Order: sequence, then structure tokens, then C-alpha cells
Amino acid sequence: MSIGANWLAMARASRNLGRPGIVAMAMSAIDVALWDLKAALLDIALVDLIGATRPGIEVYGSGGFTSYDSSRLKNQLAGWVDRGIKKVKIKIGRNPETDISRVKEARDAIGDRAELFVDANGAYTRKPALSFGRAFSHSGVAWFEEPVSSDDVEGLRLPRDAAPAGMAIAAGEYGYNPAYFERMLLRGAVDVVQADATRCAGITGFLGVATLCEARSMPLSAHCCLSIHASPCCAARSAVHLEYFHDHVRIERMLFDGALEPQQAMLIPDRTRVGLGLEFKHADARRFEI
Repeated sequence: MSIGANWLAMARASRNLGRPGIVAMAMSAIDVALWDLKAALLDIALVDLIGATRPGIEVYGSGGFTSYDSSRLKNQLAGWVDRGIKKVKIKIGRNPETDISRVKEARDAIGDRAELFVDANGAYTRKPALSFGRAFSHSGVAWFEEPVSSDDVEGLRLPRDAAPAGMAIAAGEYGYNPAYFERMLLRGAVDVVQADATRCAGITGFLGVATLCEARSMPLSAHCCLSIHASPCCAARSAVHLEYFHDHVRIERMLFDGALEPQQAMLIPDRTRVGLGLEFKHADARRFEI
């Protein structure tokens, strides 16, 4: 049975359980494992099994958590830029009264050496999102992620239409099925679609979202999970970059041999390793056993 046939079988079997959420994430894990297994059985890298259209995918540094003080925020962002990463992202929305000043601090840290992204995680309502978008434009923000809840498709369309020139509105990381992405695309809700293979039915689902985006000339950005997304991003013509998320980077380094590191702001799959190229560090993980 092919991976696609397995995916369809899982979708049919889980229909009455409710596809979005934990069911979709379980399907995603199985799908990723099947792709990894197939590549391993064929003794090739996953990127070669899927079929790459480019050698690597650009990353953007992502962290800047709202719990960081000014010093830690600036050091993290400047560190990424010093490594050659040309796009960096911070979190906003937890304390709206300080968001404008935090964005200014982020810009001070990177100067004009990199693009600045912000992620509100759906913290604002529609009209405040418009106001914050205008304010952030003075700091040259190029990416405003989830200014309102990603479930509010019409609400996303409002800041997308009103955003200053040069500011992209992005959302989609909480999409679990093709209908979600189709609805977002048909309504013109965003400038960039995000997708996460650990939620949207694995690598099979991610490549499906990439096809939807390509059909509408819409850029696609992968959400976190570096080692899973690197290969499908190299195959997807609509993919523009991959989130180099601080916490996921730390966990992958801790628990896996073969975790990828950016080279000149590019994540390049290792074609000398089969499948995803990862080996679990059993000894290192043992201290986390419950």
C-alpha cells in the first residue's frame, strides 16, 4: 500500500472521531514515519525520495519570547543576524501596552541588517490589530503573523487589506485539513500561508498545501520542526522559508544525532543520511523518562 493510500485510509477511519486537533496530529506522526521508513528501505535521503527542486531552504530566526527582558531579546536577535540569518521574529501580544516599545527594541538590535517579523498568536481583535500594524510599520516590520485569531478568516482579511506596503500578513500554522487552507486562500485572508506537517497530516498533507499555494501563486512558509520540514520545503516550489524556532532547535540538538544546522541562513538536507537523517539519542534521553 502506498503512503497516499495509507493517508486516505486513516482519514476515512478517523472521520467520526473529528479530524482537526489530536487526530490530525496522530495521522501526521504516522505519515512522517512512513515517509522516513520508505526512504530508509530504499537507502536514500528523504529529500531525494520526494524530489528536490532546490538544494536548501532559507530559515528565519524565531524566538523573542514575551518573557524575555530587553537584554535577552536583543542578544538573541543580534546573535542570529551575526550568523548571517536575514530574517528574525519576536512574539508580541501578551502585554499589548509594551508591544510597540518591544518592537522598537528589536529593530534597534538588528539595525537595517535583517527583516523584522512579529507574531501576535491571535492576541488582538480586529480594530486593535489595524492600529498595531500601522505602529509597527514605523519599525519596518515586514511580517505580521496572526494579528487576529487564525480561525477568524474575515478578521485576517481586514489587516491584510489595510496593512502598510511591505508588511505581509501570515497565518495557517493551526490548519489541520485541506479545507482550512482552501478557505483561507479563496478568501484572500493572508499574504503568506503557513503550514505545519505535524498538524496538517504529515509530509503528504504539507505537500498538498504547497500545491494549493502554487496554484494561487501564494508563498508558503513552514512552521517549526526543522528536520521534518527541510526536505518537503526543498521539494515545494511555493515554499519560501522555514521557521528556525529557538525551542525546537534546542530539543532537536538535545535528542537527535543528525539535527540540521543552517549554512549561510539555509537549511540543507544531508543527502549522506537516509530518511530524515535523524538518530534518537537514547542515552541522552533516558534522564527524561517518567
